[in-house]
Amino acid sequence: MARRQFLGTLTGGFVVGGLGTFTHGEAAEHLRANQMRVLTVFLSGGVSQLETWDPKPKTDTGGPFRAIPTAVPGIHISELLPHTAQHMDKLSLIRSINTKNGDHGKGSYQMLHGRNQMPGIDNPHLGAVLAKGLERPNSGLPGFIRVQAGGRGNDSAYLGPRYSSIGVNGAPPPNSARVASLTAEIDQSRQDLRRRANSRFMSTRRTAETDAYTQTYEQALQLMEKRDVFDVNLEPAKEHERYGTKADFGRQCLIARRLLENDVPFVQISHTNYDTHNENFNFHLEQMGEFDKPFSTLIGDLHERGLMKSTLVVVMSEFGRTPRINARYGRDHWGTAWSICLGGAKVQPGAVIGKTNENGTQVIDREVDHGHLFHTYLSAVGLESTSHFNIAGREIPLADPSRSAISELIS
Repeated sequence: MARRQFLGTLTGGFVVGGLGTFTHGEAAEHLRANQMRVLTVFLSGGVSQLETWDPKPKTDTGGPFRAIPTAVPGIHISELLPHTAQHMDKLSLIRSINTKNGDHGKGSYQMLHGRNQMPGIDNPHLGAVLAKGLERPNSGLPGFIRVQAGGRGNDSAYLGPRYSSIGVNGAPPPNSARVASLTAEIDQSRQDLRRRANSRFMSTRRTAETDAYTQTYEQALQLMEKRDVFDVNLEPAKEHERYGTKADFGRQCLIARRLLENDVPFVQISHTNYDTHNENFNFHLEQMGEFDKPFSTLIGDLHERGLMKSTLVVVMSEFGRTPRINARYGRDHWGTAWSICLGGAKVQPGAVIGKTNENGTQVIDREVDHGHLFHTYLSAVGLESTSHFNIAGREIPLADPSRSAISELIS
């Protein structure tokens, strides 16, 4: 994949976080350190809330696992997450989600777009919204990165391809290094010639398209200078061991840390195989074992490096799983009463929002849905979730205007 293909066509306007402009070196460093960023961890297939964030031991729906205490007195989570339990003082739980949906595709759309999927209407992915809302105009790095194989996504809707996702897999983007036969001096001469030709052309025929075309080249040059950001193999062996990068999820967590440290506004990683209609307990025993240590290591590192204050972390899924245990010792699709975990940025740490009844079959306090969650994510990174994007003179809401943020969760 060539550099221009990697970057895609650059279109659309700029919305920059309102953090002010600094010229003094120390102030500029303070600004960079406090720019917000977001990491989503998508547990694909529908993780069980009862085996993670809202256990109900010793009930008819609870299953075989215990609830264990965490770093926050009074908050208990599943015994399958012993390492994460030690970091609950940095995280919070929402235990009262009702999305009224049990379809994988529709559920994923709800959680990643903040709205219900409707024919003929395309809404931007959360990552595209935040890549635009938290844009770094002078950065050569993409604003929305998926840690998985693949090229550019088609997930930015009316925001334009500038804010679409880019797939990376822990190696520098192909064709992002200057070829060995081309010296730095000759390459600089080529770029100077290109800039002079562009300047002459645009003096009489400048358009939004020519601006975007020119900026594509400039961003490609910046990307080439930062290509090592994507190379997880540059991490010391001890870091690979701590994260357990022989497993895919551990590798994704370490890549995510590198990207967040280098100020990428939105990063998405994933862990799959949670669609446990059969043998739910055996599967979650295995899956949570793969998830718990790398995730807790990542949270610990973000905290120790001072990044949790400026990084929103959200562990989400497309829905939960039924409290009722079926005949195959599995749990089926369930969007009626389930949970997510989140923390960092402006999220109040150590909080629990909402409550389900004794055996988890319904929400009994502070019911919310995907629309409320979307507003909350935006608010947690300092964006005004009720504001609008101006797209070609048309105002389009950042989030569903019929919903609002979970205000008591935002500090």
